[in-house]
Amino acid sequence: MKSLLPPGWPRPKGYSNGMAAHGRFVVTAGVVGWDAEERFVSDTLAGQFEQCLRNILAILECDGAEARNIARLTCYVTSIDEYLASLAEIGAAWKSVIGPHYPAMALVEVVRLVERAAKVEIEATAVVPE
Repeated sequence: MKSLLPPGWPRPKGYSNGMAAHGRFVVTAGVVGWDAEERFVSDTLAGQFEQCLRNILAILECDGAEARNIARLTCYVTSIDEYLASLAEIGAAWKSVIGPHYPAMALVEVVRLVERAAKVEIEATAVVPE
């Protein structure tokens, strides 16, 4: 997998502008920050973000993908302000769960998510080399 950075552009912090990869696609649905019994592990955005990442890895591992195979994440949050206020905790969770891999990423604020207690929902696209 290769991070794409046009000449002269500054390197983004915490994500890549684009990714190039060859292989088998593995995608997730929107994943929220609950456990295997569908109980939310935290009422904070940062806590739910961390659990979302853990859940995404568990799903990807079902078909041989891992964190380094993630090419793209789309994150939906119910509050950009809470997201910005939680950047340090989210960054620590990222490093703990994903490590030094930074895929292409989009983050969008939404009015609400289907699960009322959810503060974040994340979709992932991974590419596993054949």
